[in-house]
Amino acid sequence: MINRVVLVGRLTRDPELRYTANGAAVASFTLAVNRQFTNSQGEREADFIDCVIWRKAAENFANFTHKGSLVGIDGRLQTRNYENQQGQRVYVTETVVDNFSLLESRSDRKPTDSQQNKPSNGNGFSGKGADGQQKQNANQTYSNANQTNSDPFADNSKPIDISDDDLPF
Repeated sequence: MINRVVLVGRLTRDPELRYTANGAAVASFTLAVNRQFTNSQGEREADFIDCVIWRKAAENFANFTHKGSLVGIDGRLQTRNYENQQGQRVYVTETVVDNFSLLESRSDRKPTDSQQNKPSNGNGFSGKGADGQQKQNANQTYSNANQTNSDPFADNSKPIDISDDDLPF
């Protein structure tokens, strides 16, 4: 049997990160995925797919994405059910994410107001640190992009001596 889901779309809201009673991180989000065809008005419709991601990957996903982020996910389809407060059985179908990819460069991402107000750890990503730091970094990137020849590696065809251990990927 094969149960594999591969999707590319944009987040409809910021991921909702919570923790189970056992301390496991879980983030839920909805992914808007365009359909391949257009409707009678010539517009593309979208499907809104509920997704869930667990553990450290959930924390990373919540820290590095926000509403509107373009992401690729790889996972499996899962159906679960529970009894609500009215005693009715509720069925939920969602994609359980195994892997994800950020499909925009950091400079292409447009932070929302909530993203700019998130604490930052000083490296341009959301995390622990002083409030307002990320907004300053985003503005600094913008101002550096407007300067001519601000790239120290521009027009430099010399090889860079760097070990594999120093690469971030």
